[in-house]
Amino acid sequence: MTSPSTGSVSGSVTGTSPIVLDVTDTAPIPFGRLVGVELRKARDTRASFWLLAIIGIVVVLAEAIALIVTTVNDDKIQFGDFTAVAAFLTSVLLPVLGIMLVTTEWTQRSAMVTFTLESRRSRVILAKLAVGVILTLATIVLATAIGAICTALYGLFNGHADWHYGWDGFFGFIIGQNLAMLTGFALAALLLNTAAAIVIFFIYTYVLPGLIALGAHYMDWFDKLAPWIDFSSAQGELYELSDMTGKEWGHLVVSGIIWLVVPLVIGLRRILRAEVK
Repeated sequence: MTSPSTGSVSGSVTGTSPIVLDVTDTAPIPFGRLVGVELRKARDTRASFWLLAIIGIVVVLAEAIALIVTTVNDDKIQFGDFTAVAAFLTSVLLPVLGIMLVTTEWTQRSAMVTFTLESRRSRVILAKLAVGVILTLATIVLATAIGAICTALYGLFNGHADWHYGWDGFFGFIIGQNLAMLTGFALAALLLNTAAAIVIFFIYTYVLPGLIALGAHYMDWFDKLAPWIDFSSAQGELYELSDMTGKEWGHLVVSGIIWLVVPLVIGLRRILRAEVK
C-alpha cells in the first residue's frame, strides 16, 4: 500500500519477507526549519528564556550605568566605549548560552526525540551552531543600538557627543563575542552536561590565565611558551585588529586550536557517536 506522506510499504506482515519502508521520495527536513526549531527551543524553557532576558537586561544596565557615571563626573566617553562595557559582560554570558544550546538536549532527555525526527545529527548540530551565531549577532546589535542611544543622551547632557567607534573595535567585538559563544559550545559538546561545562568554562576564563601568568613569571622558558597557549590574552588583541602582527595572529590561531578547535572536534565526534538513552 502507498501513502503520499510516507512512501510505499512492500512485503507481507504474516509472511517471511521483511517489511520495507520506502522513503526515497520523502523530502528531507529543510535546514531552515531545523534552525527555526532550535531557535524556538533556545527560548522555550524557563532557564533559556531568563538567560536571554538577563543578557538583554545586563546590556541595558551596564551601558546606562556607564552613561550616568560619566555624565555625573563629567568624564569623556566615546560611542565605542559604551559597547566595550557591554562586551565585557556579554563575553561571560554568551558562552553559557552556547553551553545550553547543546546540553539541554541531554539534560532534559529530548535528544532521542530530536535525533529520531532528524537522524542526521550533524545537521542538528549545525542548526544549533547557527542559532548560537544568530543570537550572538542579535546581542551585538542590541549592545550597539543601546550604545548609540547612550552616546546621544551623553551629548544631550554634556553638550558634545563623541561618535568615534573605529572599525577595529567593531570587528574585534564581533569576532570576540562569537569566539566566546563557540568556547561554551565546544565545552558543552565535550562534556554534555550543563553544570560541568559552566564550571570548566569559568575555570578556563578566570583561573587558567592566572596560572599561565604565574608560570610565565617564574619560568623563563614558559614565558616564551605562554602567548601560544593563552587563548584569553590572544583574543584581547582583536580590539586592535589592524595593528595585529603576524606573530599575534599566530598566538590566536595556535591557542585557539588548543582550547577551541580540539575540544570542539572531540565533542562533535562524541555527539555523533553517543548512545541516546
